[in-house]
Amino acid sequence: MSDGVLSTLRGLRGNARGAILTEPLWGIPFNLFAPYASVYMLALGLTDAQIGTVISVGLAGQVVFSLLSGVLADRMGRRRATLVFDLIAWSAPCLIWAAAQDLRWFLLGALVNSARRVPDNTWNLLLVEDTDPEELVHIYAMVYTAGQLAVFFAPLAGFLISRFDLVPTVRGLYVLAFLMMTTKFLLLNTLVTETERGRIRMEETRGRSLLSLLGEVRGLVRTVLTTRQTVHTIALMALVSVVTVIQTTFWSIIAMENIGIPAEYIAYFPFLRSLAMLGFLGLLVPRLRYIPFGRPMVAALCAYALSMLVLVSAPKGGYGLLAVSVLLESGAYSVVATQTECLAVWNVDPAERARIVSLAHTVVIACTTPFGWLAGLLSEVDRALPFLLNAMLLLGGIWVVGRLKAATGTSAVPAP
Repeated sequence: MSDGVLSTLRGLRGNARGAILTEPLWGIPFNLFAPYASVYMLALGLTDAQIGTVISVGLAGQVVFSLLSGVLADRMGRRRATLVFDLIAWSAPCLIWAAAQDLRWFLLGALVNSARRVPDNTWNLLLVEDTDPEELVHIYAMVYTAGQLAVFFAPLAGFLISRFDLVPTVRGLYVLAFLMMTTKFLLLNTLVTETERGRIRMEETRGRSLLSLLGEVRGLVRTVLTTRQTVHTIALMALVSVVTVIQTTFWSIIAMENIGIPAEYIAYFPFLRSLAMLGFLGLLVPRLRYIPFGRPMVAALCAYALSMLVLVSAPKGGYGLLAVSVLLESGAYSVVATQTECLAVWNVDPAERARIVSLAHTVVIACTTPFGWLAGLLSEVDRALPFLLNAMLLLGGIWVVGRLKAATGTSAVPAP
């Protein structure tokens, strides 16, 4: 971990400290069940196309909650909205997934989990609104680092599967996730306070209905659509979102069904990914603030696309090529994800950040929604096709980066 990140970690105070220190209580259980979510659905009788449909239904629900998230953040406050909707979006679905029997259960779980878009927005606002903008790159590096440290527990899931089989193990992991995540949400609520901007917006929106507040979004739409750098930022966010959804949904399926990785070994590859990402997040990402935005993003997008091509070229038993793909993908994602997160904060008006970020995520999710269904159909034909689609989208992202760089003059990242 670089000196800058270590210095920021030692100096953490307030909401950023509470948000980062409690994150492993969410990250550990999530990374225990996440590698097996898709193959768990397969084991319970769902087809590739039905799995894609579940993803798209969940994303459709997220469009609604993403649109509401800015209004709810202002009306309820960042702190209270985070607690309430974290409990709805994660605690409740974990119990639904633990008891799931067929497609209907997963559709219900996806719809309830779609409320996650509210705390996705409000947690991020708690993290950044009272934080020095100069520290944001380091802060986001620490957030991703905390998430990657949690993946070190993922091999435990593989051990349990080898002992108790896939379905009963994953059911148990969902129950564990319910317990740990609920503890995290309650603990976080005691460690953070409402942000200064949040208190202002709560006062400004007091007594106003949700419909009247949503009506103000129309003006924001015009503002966003006439700001080129915001439009290009949203386009880049959408590309990353589509790629991430396809990758997380269908990776374990192609690894098991095409390459022949046993279920108990699947979790070791996220473990490898985390080792690589920790190295990149600690050594490379903090130094990107000194480099013009375009070059590292183009290199990362090319490496990301290459990782997809290596994945689909891996033969039966091709553990080595699968490992190479994972290493390329982890390095590329560490750059693309952290830079995109920062762009979403830097390229909006701070006074309207909650609602503009909410609107941006609404557009991103709306663009992503059909791709779960489409990738499911492609996977039914050939399980390599969703990843070839990803490679094409990532190469298209290079054009978006060029447009974004042109819209900002030199670099989309402010000088340190």
